[in-house]
Amino acid sequence: MPKNLFWDDGGVSLLLIALAAWNAVVFCLYAFDKHRARKGGRRIRERTLLLSAALMGAAGALAAMLLCRHKTRHRSFTLTVPLFLALQCAALIYLFTKF
Repeated sequence: MPKNLFWDDGGVSLLLIALAAWNAVVFCLYAFDKHRARKGGRRIRERTLLLSAALMGAAGALAAMLLCRHKTRHRSFTLTVPLFLALQCAALIYLFTKF
């Protein structure tokens, strides 16, 4: 067990592992929504997609937007997701340098 959640002597952070897993989930949400959009199925609400990005999932959301070409025409996504990513990176830098 690491000394704290931010950094372990072995170089692995539980926080980073959790963030990577969450961003993978968010990526899958966006990719699944794109799949449903192509097949005409029931879609995931835009509010849910944006909320998942806002809750530390912006990296996964942006990756899916670029790789799957999903939500790239929606101004609400093209403006907020990169903003969320910048804020989340700033928060992580602060946490890792402060503790």
